[in-house]
Amino acid sequence: MQTLRALGDLTRAHFIVIWPLLFCSGLLLALDTYGGFSFRTLILAAFIGLFGFEAGLVLNDYIDRNLDRRDVDGTLTRYWRPFHERPLPSGKITSEAALRLFLLLAAAAAVLIAFLPYPHSLYVAGIMAYSYAAESFYQVKKRDQTVPIAQVLGRTDFALFPVAGYLVAGSPDTTALLYFLFFYPWTLAHLAVNDLADITNDRAKGMATIPVLYGMSGAARWVLLFTVAHGLLAVIFAWALGPIAAGGFALGFTLLILANYRILSGKTAGAAMRALPLFHASLLIYIVAIITAAVVP
Repeated sequence: MQTLRALGDLTRAHFIVIWPLLFCSGLLLALDTYGGFSFRTLILAAFIGLFGFEAGLVLNDYIDRNLDRRDVDGTLTRYWRPFHERPLPSGKITSEAALRLFLLLAAAAAVLIAFLPYPHSLYVAGIMAYSYAAESFYQVKKRDQTVPIAQVLGRTDFALFPVAGYLVAGSPDTTALLYFLFFYPWTLAHLAVNDLADITNDRAKGMATIPVLYGMSGAARWVLLFTVAHGLLAVIFAWALGPIAAGGFALGFTLLILANYRILSGKTAGAAMRALPLFHASLLIYIVAIITAAVVP
């Protein structure tokens, strides 16, 4: 039972349904354009997204396994982990077991990708390999930097995740580009909100995150800047997808406005923690809006 709880914390099990949904939102957009829908493709993509993303989460913990021992504030851990513990620093899971789990999940995703027709298998495998490299770069580079290159480059992995879903059945085209441009500013704002909420731990670990580099006020402005960029690009993406997506995007962006208000009003870790669920709710609304726009005639 203890091992299962530790695995739940390692994989952030209570968020597990989000990753295949986000991945498949890209796939369903592609199928709407290119046709060829089948439940086999949908199920295959769902498991590629699930295993691939979960492997990235385990990789994140593995790379930071020693630094995470310095945590002094468990607030963000309690939010992200269903049983409120980091299993590697606590010793509930060994670093060797975590590495084996990463390799197993990544291999499972790679095997499933091999069942995709060429060149889609090459597109998705390439993004997966790039994403693990970008995640590793981000985890290491943020320990020693004077400008936020780790964040700017590192978050391209998350932004490319639904694009990989699109490329399961689609080709690199304008829609794929618009999805990336729409989602990338959201990922940068979301990461900064996480860092604002975790500022005490990042200072203790010597991490050069956005609030460490620019202060709490500077980080709040960073979130606002990329939220605005995201909103402008959402208008363009919604124009391409139609009125259903536009309605969902408007609702999701309203939550982001409220999240930014909370952050700018408080400029504290507590304010960021109150804003973080609004970011995640906006993501879920975006996913539902995109899927609905793709499947409803």
